[in-house]
Amino acid sequence: MKIVIVSDTHMPRKGRELKEALIEDLKSSDLIIHGGDFQTIEMYEEFMVYGELIAVAGNVDSEELHSLLPKKRIIEKMGLKIGVVHGDGTGKTTEKRAFEAFGDDEVDVIIFGHSHIPFSRYMKGVFLFNPGSPTDKRRLPYYSHGVLTIGDTWKCEHIFYR
Repeated sequence: MKIVIVSDTHMPRKGRELKEALIEDLKSSDLIIHGGDFQTIEMYEEFMVYGELIAVAGNVDSEELHSLLPKKRIIEKMGLKIGVVHGDGTGKTTEKRAFEAFGDDEVDVIIFGHSHIPFSRYMKGVFLFNPGSPTDKRRLPYYSHGVLTIGDTWKCEHIFYR
């Protein structure tokens, strides 16, 4: 199973179109997980064109998206429990806020966004993954998204591009 992970698209404010590297992965995905900050309902609908979409609301998403999407969710795919949250808030790092959002929930992976900074690291036995942003790389040299592949084992990797 190929899951494309994306967050912080911020369109149309930070970009006018998705990069080809992301579009190619979306076309071949079995599932898309978005960690929030689409910004508009139109961007949410554009992702839905590519297939099944699991998403959460981010801090800059429209009221319409906040009424449609939860702030956090847990899904299970092929035995892997995946938590999804945007990670915004005050105090602590984005990673710690994302981790703490799942408190006593049993998850194997937490997908989050907000910082636009690609991140992949274990914290207390849980794998935390921030795909970065495909449209707003801030001071980083590359745009990015993620791909989670699940088979007999699983791996999660960043895809970087200009």
